[in-house]
Amino acid sequence: MEFQVSSKPLKPNSNISEIVSRFAKVCKLRSIGVLNTSENGDTHLCNGPSLPEESCSDATTEDADFDAVKIHPNPTEVQSKVSECGHMEILKLFDTLLALKLAYVKLQEAHIPYDPEKIRAADEEVVSHLESLCKTKKAYNEKILNDVNSVSALLLAEIQVQERSLEKLKSKAKNKDKEVVNFRVELRDLETRNKKMVEEIREQEKEIFKGLTHYSFEDVVKEVRRAIHDFSKPLIALMKVSDWDLDKAVNEIQNSVVYTKRSHKKYAFEAFIARRMFHGFSPQSCDLENIMKLEDPIDALIEDPQSSFAKFCKAKYLLIVHPKMEASFFGNLDHRTLVSNGIHPYTPFYRAFVKMAKWVWFLQGFTSFTDPKVEIFGVKQGSEFSDVYMEVPEELKECKARHVQKRCKVEFMISPGFIRGETLIRSQVYASKMGF
Repeated sequence: MEFQVSSKPLKPNSNISEIVSRFAKVCKLRSIGVLNTSENGDTHLCNGPSLPEESCSDATTEDADFDAVKIHPNPTEVQSKVSECGHMEILKLFDTLLALKLAYVKLQEAHIPYDPEKIRAADEEVVSHLESLCKTKKAYNEKILNDVNSVSALLLAEIQVQERSLEKLKSKAKNKDKEVVNFRVELRDLETRNKKMVEEIREQEKEIFKGLTHYSFEDVVKEVRRAIHDFSKPLIALMKVSDWDLDKAVNEIQNSVVYTKRSHKKYAFEAFIARRMFHGFSPQSCDLENIMKLEDPIDALIEDPQSSFAKFCKAKYLLIVHPKMEASFFGNLDHRTLVSNGIHPYTPFYRAFVKMAKWVWFLQGFTSFTDPKVEIFGVKQGSEFSDVYMEVPEELKECKARHVQKRCKVEFMISPGFIRGETLIRSQVYASKMGF
């Protein structure tokens, strides 16, 4: 706050209003912002309620001469300060400023007429009010500092709480890591034990397999081919009864084939069934005990409709018997619906299919237990016939023997061949009549 004493002497007859008016003109006081109470937010503090009215108006009209600087021109800033300091502190500050201005007026009046005692008293009063302002400023700064210290203390306390929580989480994480390590050790132990158990089970299956069958590998392959031939008979019979065009069906299976006899077209159906049954064929361990000990394998399906053999039958039936074919046979799709839902119907047609599927399933399990391993191979259409890797069905062997000097061409493969170490089981094919 700045004060300037006027160089112009006061007249002895000047009244108090004139003195205050002149005081307002010569005193350059820094304007103090207050809360906005008007619509335009431009309300200023007057010199005080105890001063004459004309002093306020004169001071207002001479604002440009004062060149005052606003401490808080923004109402938002003023409101924030009020919230920090409090309403009572602001009022106390205004009272002190008003008292200081009045004390300064007394100091001016003490000079005219000149009265040393009044001057000294007025000067002490001015100094006293200045000291009060300094104390107010100091208290404000201390309060701000205390507030900052309080916030810092709260933040420090919160940090400590979070650090303790972090330590607890770290401890839990370490415990979890230990549990993971223990679980991994247990998992390795279980995997080792499972591996041993699998080996033991496989050895037991081999023993069971040896006790179940007296067949050689060659005998099993012959049984598979015989089972496919047996199932093709009811299939062809149902097609005839259902007025299927067998010639057209044969051409759809294998076209551009010249058959020696019309009856040989049955081999095209056998080839079709074999291709579907051996699709995805691979040696794998199978539960053969329940299947081979029962004369009718459908009983094994009824006993355990969710077994691996049941799933095999379901997949192969849906692959071989087309919906249109089944609908023409029975007038509905009941077989397909039941099999799709894991239910195996006890009907002659499905039983014939399961008997065939049993031998393919048995061959698949047989190859997984044999040593050395078994390999399956096929013959492409148009290949030259070779007695080493191929053979014709029994029905055609006599015909072929009469034309042994002629070269033959493979029209299509009826069933695949197998190689097991030094043993070779030839693929069964239908050769063109050109070679006979």
